[in-house]
Amino acid sequence: MRICNKEEKMSVKTITKDNFEVEVIKSEKPVLVDFWATWCGPCKMVGPIIDEIAEERQDIIVGKINIDEEIELAQKYGVMSIPTIIVFKDGEPVQKKIGAMPKENILEMVD
Repeated sequence: MRICNKEEKMSVKTITKDNFEVEVIKSEKPVLVDFWATWCGPCKMVGPIIDEIAEERQDIIVGKINIDEEIELAQKYGVMSIPTIIVFKDGEPVQKKIGAMPKENILEMVD
C-alpha cells in the first residue's frame, strides 16, 4: 500500500451533492467537473484523460460526478448528454462542453 503525502500528485475528487458546495462552489481554484456514468462508452475514453489532468495540474481542482448517483446535480446544470465537462470559477459555471474530446480541448476550457 502506498501512502501519499501532500506534495504528491492530486487525484480526481468524487463530487456528490453532499460535498458539491465545499469542493466546487467555495473552491478558490477553478474546478473542472466531468459528468459521467459507468455505462457510457465515450465517458470511458475521457476518464483516463481527466485522471491525467488531475495529476498534472496543481492549479485546478478536478472532479467527477456520476449522473446516475447525482441526478439532482446533473439536472441543475442541464446535463442532457454525457460526458459533459463544466468548468466552474468563483462558484459559477463558465465553460461547458459535451462529448468525448482530446486532452487539448479539455485543457483549453481551463486556460
